Parts: sequence; C-alpha cells; structure tokens
Amino acid sequence: MRDLPTPTQPIFDSLPTGQNGHSARRRLPRQSDSTHAAPAFSVAWARHQDEVEEAQRLRYKVFAEEMGARLQTTTPDMDVDMFDAYCDHLIVRDQETLKVVGTYRALPPHQAKRIGCLYAESEFDLVRLNHLRPKMLEVGRSCVHRDFRSGSVIMALWGGLGEYLQKYGLESLLGCASVPMSDGGHYAASLYRQFAESSLAPIEYHAFPRVPLPVEDLNQTLEVDPPALIKGYLRLGAKICGLPAWDPDFNVADFLTLLRVRDMNPRYARHFLGLK
Repeated sequence: MRDLPTPTQPIFDSLPTGQNGHSARRRLPRQSDSTHAAPAFSVAWARHQDEVEEAQRLRYKVFAEEMGARLQTTTPDMDVDMFDAYCDHLIVRDQETLKVVGTYRALPPHQAKRIGCLYAESEFDLVRLNHLRPKMLEVGRSCVHRDFRSGSVIMALWGGLGEYLQKYGLESLLGCASVPMSDGGHYAASLYRQFAESSLAPIEYHAFPRVPLPVEDLNQTLEVDPPALIKGYLRLGAKICGLPAWDPDFNVADFLTLLRVRDMNPRYARHFLGLK
C-alpha cells in the first residue's frame, strides 16, 4: 500500500482550499453549527489490516444482513473478495464511538494492472474505455451504516476520493452504482429510461452488460427518483455508460457510472478538488 494519509489525521485537513480560501472540511457539520449537535466524522485511508476488516464488517452488515446479498466470502460476518488486497480502503469514523460508519474501496490503475482486470469487467465489456485505464480509478463497495445516511458521510467519502484523484493525477472515476430490484426490476428500468433522456455518456464511452437487465420487458414509465448515491454522482457530472447489468448475487441492477475530472460540475470541482 502506498504512502497515504494516516488514519489519525482527518483527510479534510489536507484538502486543497477553494476560491475563498476555505478548507473543504468547513463544509462538514460541526457541533457548533446548531443547537442540536451533528455527528463529527474523521476520514482516512486504512493503513492496517484491522482497519480494512472494520470496513469489510460494515460492508457485510449492509450488503448481506440488510440487503440480503449472497456474498462469496470465506470469512464469517465479513465481505471479502479477491480485489480487496489490491485496493485502498477509505473509511469514515464517527468520532463519538470511533466506529466505521462509511467506506469506499479504490482500485488504482497500477493495481488493476497487477490483478489483470477491473471489478466492473465481471459485469460489463469495457473495451470502449480501454484508453482511459492508465489514469482511471475504479471505486466500489460503497456503503454507509443505516444510522448515518443523512448525506454527511457520503460527502466526506467523496471529499476523500477527490483528494486521492488529485494526489495521484488521475483523470476519471469508474464504478457500478447499484439499484435494488425488490420490485422485479421496474424501478431500475424506469430509471434507465430517465437516464437515457439526459444522463447517458457519449456512445464512445458506452459499456455492454454481460447479463443485461431486460428493460424492454419491464415497466419503464414509472415516475422515479434516483437513489441518493446515483443522484450525487450525476450532480458531480458523472454519466451513465449504457444499459444496466443484473447482478443476481446482490439482486440489484448495476449502472456503470463514469466521471471525468475535466467534466466535473465546477461547483463540486471547487469544493472537492480545489479547482477553479
């Protein structure tokens, strides 16, 4: 693992400042912001295996216990797969309890080359994105504890990813954004219809699902609102790379999402990357 910020040093302390010279950390809730104290968080990259395992336990709690995913793991009560050893793991802690309440994992280009593939390739043909690989970060397994889903934790995680992109000169962010299929897929199909109207990537950046969700056989006319994570990606300036894939183990539809740093919404570029 490379030289990354220490887990005792909140990553927002080292984020670039914006146009007005204010650190991105100042945007996070503080106890003095209101009469009712908001949770305080620290954000850092795991440097030890025990910290990685904390993230894996949170992932298991969210994906297996809460969502009912059938995880291919050999470690009880932990979500572990072959990519974890090659990834850097971003964790958010609740400063009151010191428990990990949010996590992302990041697979940088040189580690993707070592393992020989991206996680997304198990679900999509990515041939049209090959030219992006040398400076592309794949992210995934993002989750937030059910008691901390007000938005502050995911903002903290995105701030950490923004610092990572800047630190290593990366130009794009790729990840699978999951949508539940508890209704048989109609919600996901209606989301795709909505994305097709306004949020699809240019055709040269399309990916092709290996097990596509049969949107043509589903109801695409529902008035739906995207999940908070996808909505956030789109606000950042991300695009959807085509039809969703069906992941039977997680029983979700996965939308491949691509964010080019140069296409990032200027407001968020200033906030997370310190860019003008």
